Amino acid sequence: MPQLNLDPWFLILLSTWLAYAMILQPKISSYLPMNNLTNKDNKITNTNPWTWPWT
Repeated sequence: MPQLNLDPWFLILLSTWLAYAMILQPKISSYLPMNNLTNKDNKITNTNPWTWPWT
């Protein structure tokens, strides 16, 4: 069964994860969003219970 042979696929997997860890991950983590995040207003909302017709 050729899918159990790790020789070609393990090197591809290892090189892909190393490329992600060394090249892509620092670029992604240094990204700064253009819009500043603001806190949501802490308004208390009045919730009404749903009136079910069969109760």
